[in-house]
Amino acid sequence: MTVLDKNNQASSAAPALAFYGKMLTFSRLQFSTDDLVAIEAQLAETLSNKTSNIPILIDSEVEQDLSALVELLWSWGLQPIGVVTGKLDEQARAQRLAIFPADGKRIERILPSKKAAPQVAKVAEDKNADLASNKDTTAINDTATETTISDVTAESLVSTEQITSLIYDQMLRSGQSLNHVGGDLILTNSVNSGAEAITDNSLHIYGRAQGRLVAGATGDKDARIFCQVFNPSLVSVAGTYCLRDNLPEHVIDKSVQVRFIEGEGLVFTVMDET
Repeated sequence: MTVLDKNNQASSAAPALAFYGKMLTFSRLQFSTDDLVAIEAQLAETLSNKTSNIPILIDSEVEQDLSALVELLWSWGLQPIGVVTGKLDEQARAQRLAIFPADGKRIERILPSKKAAPQVAKVAEDKNADLASNKDTTAINDTATETTISDVTAESLVSTEQITSLIYDQMLRSGQSLNHVGGDLILTNSVNSGAEAITDNSLHIYGRAQGRLVAGATGDKDARIFCQVFNPSLVSVAGTYCLRDNLPEHVIDKSVQVRFIEGEGLVFTVMDET
């Protein structure tokens, strides 16, 4: 029988938490009045019961008593998880509710410190030197704006002065989530069912594209998705999503481009059609 001291027990224990990137489906309620009586009357007309348990975002054009509004929504079986940034930001912070970016806005990224910037340049120079001596090394262009997932540095991801595309060569398997911020996400292999690929810019998949595909994750309406073989369980651009059952049949298993157009929603284009 092995006896462990307290320090060993602590070091061998499971981690207290782990971050995972998962897509959540929630609805957005837009309010044009702070009249709770009118709001409740509209809820009564819209909802058939008080047990829907739908996660929602509060998007209000006017000032609200946020605490009272949240209580009202909970009483109707809705679950407010946050607000769209605007008039309710201060109240949301006080109540520890999430604040989501408005349409077309991107989450700000932290700029590297002045000391970190030269380090990024040095990393790029070192990588280019390695490329000269080893032709089998994964390619990085002379501006170091593209790299593989194993080469990503914190500085290169957060810099707003240098958009960094991420190239991922492995198959994305069920249960895996690849989330990239700061540039296009390029997958040279397939995305299996049950996996997800997420980026705040455009998404390129040169294998079979299943699972959840998300571009413009922080609201960039110019983001697009390009797939060589298109058959996802969910596709989303700039927060507008479509599930597999609602995809146009003529785009399934084709080479497809997906983009968002204001007033139309998601637009699917078969790229090899003549």
